[in-house]
Amino acid sequence: MRKILIILAVVLMAACNSTKKGTSGSSSKFNIENLGKMDSEDLSRNYPDANIEEGTDMFEEGTEERPFTILYPGTENELHITWQDKDRKDIHDLRYSSNGKWRSETGVNIGTTYAELNKMNGKKVSFYGFGWDYSGAVDWNGGKLEKSGLRVFLKPENKPDNKFYGDKIIEATPEEIETLDLKVGSIMINYAI
Repeated sequence: MRKILIILAVVLMAACNSTKKGTSGSSSKFNIENLGKMDSEDLSRNYPDANIEEGTDMFEEGTEERPFTILYPGTENELHITWQDKDRKDIHDLRYSSNGKWRSETGVNIGTTYAELNKMNGKKVSFYGFGWDYSGAVDWNGGKLEKSGLRVFLKPENKPDNKFYGDKIIEATPEEIETLDLKVGSIMINYAI
């Protein structure tokens, strides 16, 4: 009888551990770094509920035509993927701009503040002006996040003055930055670098 109880306890512990593994795996489903090695077939298999849309469009300020895939279109979990090839085997980049389930292992997420970015980076970041294709793009300036592969785009919560627009690194006082109330508005990982 005692052997049966021990065997039963071992089986129950194994079942509990198996359940825990399934739970941690489901949270990694929305880890953006996990997508980098997937192709179109992997996406269909791993995200059967994603209501996947596909097409072709112009990117890089209208200079490059690429196929794309959208996971969870029209929802807070919408994620755009552009491909390096028409067969959708190699990801060029992926991006998202809603505060849904997608997360980065770096801790940078949609809504992360400018001050939090500086802290995570271990060095003050710079950013480009607003009102163009790469509006609010962050330069890590050799900080901890430089090699993360993340491209982050800041969005001002308050309307910026004209001097904060354009394709240039912005020079701003701490007071001006505080007034802008900058937060991460979109995140991109470029795999074609």
